[in-house]
Amino acid sequence: MSQEALAVFEFAADRTVFGIEDLAAVGLDADEAERAVKELAGLRLLSCAEGAPGRLAVVPPRIAANRLLRPMEREVRHQQDEIERFRWMFETLLPAYESGRARDTDAAHVEMVDDLRLVEELIEELTLNCRTEVLTAQPGGARSPESLRAALERDRRMLARGVAMRTLYQHPARYHQPTIDHVQRMTSLGAEVRTQSEGLCRMLVFDHHAALLGVPDDPQAALLVREPRLIHSMRVFFDWAWRGASPFPLSFDATSAVRISGEIQEAIVAMLSEGLEDKSMARRLGMSVRSCQRHVAEVMKVLGAKSRFQAGFLIGQSRARPAGGAPSGTEPFALPGPSLPARRE
Repeated sequence: MSQEALAVFEFAADRTVFGIEDLAAVGLDADEAERAVKELAGLRLLSCAEGAPGRLAVVPPRIAANRLLRPMEREVRHQQDEIERFRWMFETLLPAYESGRARDTDAAHVEMVDDLRLVEELIEELTLNCRTEVLTAQPGGARSPESLRAALERDRRMLARGVAMRTLYQHPARYHQPTIDHVQRMTSLGAEVRTQSEGLCRMLVFDHHAALLGVPDDPQAALLVREPRLIHSMRVFFDWAWRGASPFPLSFDATSAVRISGEIQEAIVAMLSEGLEDKSMARRLGMSVRSCQRHVAEVMKVLGAKSRFQAGFLIGQSRARPAGGAPSGTEPFALPGPSLPARRE
């Protein structure tokens, strides 16, 4: 309510009836008085005085509330009735749907959903029905601000219901400010978040009943899984990855950053020995190709290698040495303390 309307209501409450011209007494000009009266009439707090044409009278707030809110309440009840009617109609169709799906055992338990809008609706449905725990693995490093905004309210509702939430990211997510802000909000509500260097596949596991798996090379699609044994295997894999992951830092820690950067470089060493290209390594590590190339350059500098082939050869040589030590005139391969990635506070 505006200040002018409040002043008019207080003025009117002290009188049986009044005219709009009387409102000059509260310091309002004609236009201000007209706007205030119109606002109060819309709230049902003023009405035309009975038996006094052109005069106005105040309406008790409780009576005004009933006059204004009862039509709204009727509309809400009508909408609730419509919701229940549609819900009942869809429920009656469920047996026919499940009977048809059950004819194909594989289709009943694993279903390809190749429409992003349907995937998002599935996530919303599974989120609403989740009661105990949701497990999330998000590869690829930093998440887009749009996806973080979409997840915020959904995750907040689950945490408010007491649903446990564990999320795995890859290490580069630690240096992406929108992801950092999102993790800080979620952990303050009870979620747990960790990161690891590689080995993640995109998945969402809801309780022990349903899961969504990312489809390689198709970000618009997902596999809907309802097979209990497969979901059990997914949970076992997630728990294994969770035990080896590092807690997402809520503030910058130089020691932790050095260790994480070292883990990334160790993963790059392993991939160099496999002969992987920069693009493949960057995809597995969840970082840009340029960032991956910087790490590769540091590793090759330590090795003294002039080419990737030579780097792979030297790594293989280092791993093949006996436990007693290195050949004369050489040192065992070891990475130095890595440089720290930049991070905004």
